[in-house]
Amino acid sequence: MATTYDFPSDLRAGQEELHQVRAELSALLKRLPWSVEPLDGFSDDAGWRKTERPASPGWTADEQAEVEKLRQREHELAVFVTCHRFWAEVAAPDRVAARMSLKHTHEPPPGDGG
Repeated sequence: MATTYDFPSDLRAGQEELHQVRAELSALLKRLPWSVEPLDGFSDDAGWRKTERPASPGWTADEQAEVEKLRQREHELAVFVTCHRFWAEVAAPDRVAARMSLKHTHEPPPGDGG
């Protein structure tokens, strides 16, 4: 049976917010044009596979600011989670397993059906 850890509530909350911020950033980047700056489209079939991109209007100042805000928050949360005082309480050989466990605390246990 896998070891269970008694993660502090602030660490769990930080990890959950990190998941949320990463999901929000990923969704935003998928919606935005492929290039930050306006660029012409291109087609290249000289490589091992054909690559095509439509023209990109670029990102607006608001879109750039939103991406920067989310990236900054992602960085802050990643530092908070990885540098949390809790990790000093976990034996060095167990830290990777504990970190993986924390990343999945928001998921229902296997076989829970929910």
